[in-house]
Amino acid sequence: MKHERRSPPLRTTEEAVRLQKLLAEAGLGSRREVERWIIEGRVRVNGNLAKLGDRATSTDRIRIDSRDVKLKRQRDTPPQIIAYHKPEGELVTRRDPEERATVFRRLPRPKDGRWIAVGRLDINTSGIILFTTDGELANRLMHPSGEIEREYAVRILGELPPNTLERLTTGIELEDGLAKFDRVSDQGGTGANHWFHVTLREGRNREVRRLWEAAGCTVSRLIRIRYGNIELGRRLFTGNWRPLTDDEQATLMGLAGLTVLGVRKPGFK
Repeated sequence: MKHERRSPPLRTTEEAVRLQKLLAEAGLGSRREVERWIIEGRVRVNGNLAKLGDRATSTDRIRIDSRDVKLKRQRDTPPQIIAYHKPEGELVTRRDPEERATVFRRLPRPKDGRWIAVGRLDINTSGIILFTTDGELANRLMHPSGEIEREYAVRILGELPPNTLERLTTGIELEDGLAKFDRVSDQGGTGANHWFHVTLREGRNREVRRLWEAAGCTVSRLIRIRYGNIELGRRLFTGNWRPLTDDEQATLMGLAGLTVLGVRKPGFK
Protein backbone atom coordinates (compact mmCIF):
# COMPACT_ATOMS: atom_id res chain seq x y z
CA MET A 1 0.00 0.00 0.00
CA LYS A 2 1.45 3.31 -1.08
CA HIS A 3 1.65 5.92 1.65
CA GLU A 4 0.98 9.56 0.81
CA ARG A 5 3.94 11.77 1.59
CA ARG A 6 3.01 14.57 3.95
CA SER A 7 4.59 17.98 4.17
CA PRO A 8 6.48 18.69 7.41
CA PRO A 9 4.29 20.25 10.10
CA LEU A 10 4.60 23.82 11.26
CA ARG A 11 7.21 24.27 13.93
CA THR A 12 5.68 24.85 17.32
CA THR A 13 8.67 25.66 19.48
CA GLU A 14 8.23 28.05 22.36
CA GLU A 15 9.80 30.81 20.27
CA ALA A 16 7.12 30.45 17.59
CA VAL A 17 4.68 33.36 17.22
CA ARG A 18 1.56 33.92 15.19
CA LEU A 19 2.34 34.10 11.51
CA GLN A 20 0.78 37.53 10.95
CA LYS A 21 2.84 38.98 13.81
CA LEU A 22 6.04 37.41 12.49
CA LEU A 23 5.55 38.79 8.97
CA ALA A 24 4.47 42.19 10.28
CA GLU A 25 7.61 42.48 12.42
CA ALA A 26 9.65 41.69 9.31
CA GLY A 27 8.12 44.73 7.60
CA LEU A 28 6.22 42.77 4.95
CA GLY A 29 2.87 44.34 5.79
CA SER A 30 0.56 45.20 8.64
CA ARG A 31 -1.08 42.40 10.61
CA ARG A 32 -4.37 43.07 8.86
CA GLU A 33 -2.73 42.81 5.44
CA VAL A 34 -1.02 39.54 6.34
CA GLU A 35 -4.26 38.11 7.74
CA ARG A 36 -5.93 38.91 4.42
CA TRP A 37 -3.11 37.17 2.51
CA ILE A 38 -3.54 34.07 4.69
CA ILE A 39 -7.31 34.01 4.13
CA GLU A 40 -6.75 34.37 0.37
CA GLY A 41 -4.42 31.33 0.39
CA ARG A 42 -1.31 33.26 -0.61
CA VAL A 43 0.96 32.12 2.24
CA ARG A 44 2.69 28.75 2.80
CA VAL A 45 4.88 27.63 5.69
CA ASN A 46 7.20 24.65 5.17
CA GLY A 47 5.10 23.65 2.16
CA ASN A 48 1.78 23.80 4.02
CA LEU A 49 -0.98 26.23 3.12
CA ALA A 50 -1.13 28.62 6.09
CA LYS A 51 -4.30 29.31 8.03
CA LEU A 52 -5.20 31.89 10.65
CA GLY A 53 -3.81 30.89 14.02
CA ASP A 54 -0.69 29.18 12.64
CA ARG A 55 2.59 29.92 14.35
CA ALA A 56 6.10 30.01 12.91
CA THR A 57 9.65 31.15 13.58
CA SER A 58 12.17 33.05 11.51
CA THR A 59 13.84 29.71 10.62
CA ASP A 60 10.72 28.31 8.91
CA ARG A 61 10.46 28.42 5.14
CA ILE A 62 7.75 30.94 4.31
CA ARG A 63 6.46 31.71 0.85
CA ILE A 64 4.10 34.48 -0.24
CA ASP A 65 2.68 34.19 -3.76
CA SER A 66 5.22 31.42 -4.53
CA ARG A 67 8.12 33.67 -3.49
CA ASP A 68 10.40 32.91 -0.57
CA VAL A 69 10.64 35.68 2.00
CA LYS A 70 13.53 36.44 4.33
CA LEU A 71 12.70 37.22 7.93
CA LYS A 72 14.58 39.35 10.41
CA ARG A 73 12.54 39.38 13.61
CA GLN A 74 15.25 40.57 15.94
CA ARG A 75 15.76 44.28 15.35
CA ASP A 76 19.25 45.64 15.83
CA THR A 77 18.34 49.09 14.47
CA PRO A 78 15.27 51.30 14.99
CA PRO A 79 12.49 51.03 12.36
CA GLN A 80 12.16 53.68 9.69
CA ILE A 81 9.31 56.14 10.24
CA ILE A 82 8.43 59.21 8.18
CA ALA A 83 5.65 61.81 8.29
CA TYR A 84 4.00 62.83 5.01
CA HIS A 85 1.71 65.79 4.27
CA LYS A 86 -0.97 64.25 2.08
CA PRO A 87 -2.76 66.65 -0.27
CA GLU A 88 -6.40 66.34 -1.26
CA GLY A 89 -6.83 64.17 -4.37
CA GLU A 90 -4.31 61.47 -3.45
CA LEU A 91 -5.28 57.92 -2.49
CA VAL A 92 -3.66 55.91 0.31
CA THR A 93 -3.19 52.75 -1.76
CA ARG A 94 -0.39 51.16 -3.75
CA ARG A 95 -2.40 50.57 -6.90
CA ASP A 96 -5.51 52.25 -8.19
CA PRO A 97 -7.47 50.68 -11.10
CA GLU A 98 -8.28 54.18 -12.35
CA GLU A 99 -4.58 55.14 -12.17
CA ARG A 100 -5.22 58.11 -9.90
CA ALA A 101 -2.39 59.64 -7.87
CA THR A 102 -1.34 57.72 -4.74
CA VAL A 103 0.73 58.76 -1.74
CA PHE A 104 3.40 56.13 -2.44
CA ARG A 105 4.63 57.82 -5.61
CA ARG A 106 6.12 60.69 -3.56
CA LEU A 107 7.77 58.63 -0.82
CA PRO A 108 11.50 57.84 -0.73
CA ARG A 109 12.65 54.26 -1.12
CA PRO A 110 13.12 52.67 2.33
CA LYS A 111 16.47 51.14 3.25
CA ASP A 112 14.80 47.80 3.99
CA GLY A 113 11.32 46.37 3.57
CA ARG A 114 8.50 48.55 2.29
CA TRP A 115 6.41 51.43 3.56
CA ILE A 116 3.28 50.59 5.53
CA ALA A 117 0.70 53.35 5.99
CA VAL A 118 -0.40 53.95 9.58
CA GLY A 119 -4.12 54.29 8.91
CA ARG A 120 -5.68 56.05 5.98
CA LEU A 121 -7.05 59.41 4.89
CA ASP A 122 -9.79 59.53 2.27
CA ILE A 123 -9.23 61.19 -1.08
CA ASN A 124 -10.82 64.48 0.05
CA THR A 125 -8.89 64.72 3.33
CA SER A 126 -5.41 66.21 3.64
CA GLY A 127 -2.88 66.29 6.44
CA ILE A 128 -0.37 64.16 8.26
CA ILE A 129 -0.03 60.44 7.67
CA LEU A 130 2.76 58.26 9.08
CA PHE A 131 4.61 55.52 7.24
CA THR A 132 6.87 52.87 8.75
CA THR A 133 8.71 49.74 7.67
CA ASP A 134 7.64 48.00 10.89
CA GLY A 135 4.33 46.17 10.54
CA GLU A 136 4.04 45.47 14.26
CA LEU A 137 4.47 49.17 15.06
CA ALA A 138 1.89 50.11 12.41
CA ASN A 139 -0.58 47.62 13.85
CA ARG A 140 -0.16 48.94 17.40
CA LEU A 141 -0.56 52.55 16.31
CA MET A 142 -3.77 51.75 14.40
CA HIS A 143 -5.38 49.25 16.77
CA PRO A 144 -8.27 50.69 18.85
CA SER A 145 -6.78 49.23 22.06
CA GLY A 146 -3.79 51.58 21.65
CA GLU A 147 -6.06 54.64 21.96
CA ILE A 148 -3.63 56.81 20.01
CA GLU A 149 -4.99 60.36 19.64
CA ARG A 150 -5.76 61.84 16.24
CA GLU A 151 -6.48 65.55 15.89
CA TYR A 152 -8.23 67.20 12.94
CA ALA A 153 -8.95 70.74 11.79
CA VAL A 154 -12.50 70.89 10.41
CA ARG A 155 -14.11 73.70 8.41
CA ILE A 156 -17.90 73.82 8.71
CA LEU A 157 -20.32 75.61 6.40
CA GLY A 158 -23.08 77.71 7.93
CA GLU A 159 -24.44 77.91 11.43
CA LEU A 160 -24.36 74.97 13.82
CA PRO A 161 -27.69 73.46 14.94
CA PRO A 162 -28.43 73.88 18.67
CA ASN A 163 -26.46 71.65 21.08
CA THR A 164 -24.21 70.39 18.28
CA LEU A 165 -20.96 70.46 20.25
CA GLU A 166 -22.58 68.73 23.22
CA ARG A 167 -23.91 65.95 20.97
CA LEU A 168 -20.51 65.49 19.32
CA THR A 169 -18.79 64.93 22.67
CA THR A 170 -21.48 62.86 24.40
CA GLY A 171 -22.02 60.51 21.47
CA ILE A 172 -24.03 60.05 18.28
CA GLU A 173 -25.20 56.68 16.98
CA LEU A 174 -23.71 55.89 13.54
CA GLU A 175 -24.38 52.84 11.37
CA ASP A 176 -21.35 51.08 12.91
CA GLY A 177 -22.05 52.05 16.53
CA LEU A 178 -21.83 54.97 18.94
CA ALA A 179 -19.11 57.51 18.16
CA LYS A 180 -17.92 60.75 19.72
CA PHE A 181 -15.05 63.21 19.89
CA ASP A 182 -12.92 63.41 23.03
CA ARG A 183 -12.60 67.17 22.58
CA VAL A 184 -14.01 69.88 20.31
CA SER A 185 -12.60 73.42 20.35
CA ASP A 186 -13.96 76.38 18.42
CA GLN A 187 -11.17 78.02 16.42
CA GLY A 188 -13.26 80.94 15.21
CA GLY A 189 -14.55 82.19 11.89
CA THR A 190 -18.00 82.73 10.46
CA GLY A 191 -20.11 81.68 7.50
CA ALA A 192 -18.16 79.48 5.11
CA ASN A 193 -14.93 79.75 7.10
CA HIS A 194 -15.74 78.47 10.61
CA TRP A 195 -13.03 76.14 11.95
CA PHE A 196 -13.00 73.60 14.78
CA HIS A 197 -10.34 71.27 16.13
CA VAL A 198 -11.52 67.79 17.15
CA THR A 199 -9.70 64.91 18.84
CA LEU A 200 -10.59 61.22 18.93
CA ARG A 201 -8.82 57.93 19.69
CA GLU A 202 -10.02 55.61 16.96
CA GLY A 203 -9.86 55.50 13.20
CA ARG A 204 -13.14 54.21 11.79
CA ASN A 205 -13.74 54.87 8.12
CA ARG A 206 -14.60 58.57 7.53
CA GLU A 207 -15.56 58.84 11.19
CA VAL A 208 -14.89 62.59 11.55
CA ARG A 209 -16.99 63.50 8.52
CA ARG A 210 -19.78 61.10 9.45
CA LEU A 211 -20.02 62.47 12.97
CA TRP A 212 -20.39 66.06 11.79
CA GLU A 213 -22.88 65.03 9.10
CA ALA A 214 -24.92 63.06 11.67
CA ALA A 215 -25.05 66.27 13.74
CA GLY A 216 -26.52 68.12 10.75
CA CYS A 217 -23.35 69.94 9.63
CA THR A 218 -21.56 70.16 6.28
CA VAL A 219 -17.78 69.64 6.29
CA SER A 220 -16.11 71.71 3.56
CA ARG A 221 -12.52 70.91 4.50
CA LEU A 222 -10.80 68.34 6.71
CA ILE A 223 -7.13 68.26 7.70
CA ARG A 224 -5.44 65.83 10.08
CA ILE A 225 -3.00 67.95 12.06
CA ARG A 226 -1.67 65.41 14.58
CA TYR A 227 -1.23 61.65 14.98
CA GLY A 228 -0.12 60.70 18.48
CA ASN A 229 2.75 63.02 19.35
CA ILE A 230 3.58 63.87 15.71
CA GLU A 231 2.22 67.23 14.57
CA LEU A 232 1.81 68.41 10.99
CA GLY A 233 3.44 71.78 11.69
CA ARG A 234 3.90 74.65 9.29
CA ARG A 235 7.18 73.57 7.71
CA LEU A 236 5.98 70.27 6.25
CA PHE A 237 4.46 71.52 3.02
CA THR A 238 1.81 69.65 1.02
CA GLY A 239 3.23 66.68 -0.89
CA ASN A 240 6.43 66.59 1.18
CA TRP A 241 7.74 64.13 3.78
CA ARG A 242 10.26 64.22 6.60
CA PRO A 243 11.89 61.64 8.89
CA LEU A 244 10.96 61.77 12.55
CA THR A 245 13.51 63.09 15.01
CA ASP A 246 15.02 60.62 17.49
CA ASP A 247 12.89 62.08 20.30
CA GLU A 248 9.71 61.95 18.22
CA GLN A 249 10.38 58.35 17.26
CA ALA A 250 11.12 57.27 20.83
CA THR A 251 7.95 58.93 22.14
CA LEU A 252 5.79 57.50 19.35
CA MET A 253 7.07 53.97 19.95
CA GLY A 254 6.48 54.47 23.65
CA LEU A 255 2.83 55.28 22.89
CA ALA A 256 2.69 51.98 21.00
CA GLY A 257 4.18 50.10 23.95
CA LEU A 258 7.56 49.49 22.30
CA THR A 259 11.08 50.65 22.99
CA VAL A 260 13.17 52.11 20.18
CA LEU A 261 14.54 48.65 19.37
CA GLY A 262 11.07 47.14 19.28
CA VAL A 263 11.01 45.37 22.66
CA ARG A 264 7.55 45.21 24.21
CA LYS A 265 7.21 47.28 27.37
CA PRO A 266 6.06 45.42 30.48
CA GLY A 267 2.32 45.67 31.11
CA PHE A 268 1.38 46.73 27.56
CA LYS A 269 -1.23 44.46 25.95
